[in-house]
Amino acid sequence: MEAVRVNWQIKAILPVVLVLLTGLLLFTAATLSLGDPERHRVLIVAASGAVVICGVSVGVLAYLIHRPMVELQEKVGLISGGNLDVAVSFARQNDEIGDLGRNFNHMMQQLRESRKEIETMHRTQMSRAEHLATLGELATGLAHEIRNPLAGIAGVIEIIGRDLPPTSPAREMVKDVRTEINQINRILTDLLETARPHPPQMMRSNLNTTVEHAVMLARQQVLSQPIKIELAKAPDLPEVEHDSDQIHQVVLNLLLNAVQAIDGPGTVRVVIGSKDDCARVTVTDNGRGIPEQQLSQIFRPFYTTRGNGTGLGLSLVRRIVEEHHGRISVTSEVGKGSTFEVLIPFTAPFVEVENS
Repeated sequence: MEAVRVNWQIKAILPVVLVLLTGLLLFTAATLSLGDPERHRVLIVAASGAVVICGVSVGVLAYLIHRPMVELQEKVGLISGGNLDVAVSFARQNDEIGDLGRNFNHMMQQLRESRKEIETMHRTQMSRAEHLATLGELATGLAHEIRNPLAGIAGVIEIIGRDLPPTSPAREMVKDVRTEINQINRILTDLLETARPHPPQMMRSNLNTTVEHAVMLARQQVLSQPIKIELAKAPDLPEVEHDSDQIHQVVLNLLLNAVQAIDGPGTVRVVIGSKDDCARVTVTDNGRGIPEQQLSQIFRPFYTTRGNGTGLGLSLVRRIVEEHHGRISVTSEVGKGSTFEVLIPFTAPFVEVENS
């Protein structure tokens, strides 16, 4: 059975009226018992006047409250239709109703700002998705069109190099050609990794071991340089669900970038730990640093601050971290160095795959 809806103004007035009527009846009974008709009439008139005054007062009060309530209800209806550009006029009142209106208008302002931020993020993500889709088409075409002739060129260069006399000055030129061929191959490999990624093979294992392997390989790269790579492991760190090959690639890429940012003697420090219920890996160098205006761009594909860079390394790093449901950030100061922070959840969240 549906409950009977009673208007709130009636709920507010009814108790007052009942109390006054009860008092009127009690006064009337008392007067009658005294047997004084004149006094009886005076009490009736006084009580009736009190009822009228109270009724008018409560009615005025109900009207003053009812108007804001109706306006608020109308605004809520507009909001439910998707219109956030609303505000209530009773926010100008200097009372509790006005406080309610000001709080409502402030909440709507925050909602509008949040919606703008979400729309901006959505446009950014769509732009990035379109960029990566174009990149994928470009990569698949370039891989076949460039690698096959490049392999032929590399073979010819090897033959020419073997046939040249040991004292020939052309040997140095052949060496430079080999270096450039390797550079082209590296660019193509990074491009294909970025454009056609394979999903991570998640397994629970020791993150210390994964990072240590990357550090050992990076140390081999700097044997001839005055650069020291330090590692601070976390022996008590729980096992982390991750693709060890891909995270190894992430850490190694960050290490090589850190090494290339150092001119002369320097130190790269890798620290493993935990933060915000995630495993944490930081790579810190005391190199050149990154200008503030470039910090927001360094993870974009093809963006590089080095003349011989491909601009794909950090883009690939971010993609791998995000596919591990983690996040990567960077802080830097020009002339003092940079710190990259990678956070990876200890357990990857379950994602349901829809069957097509």
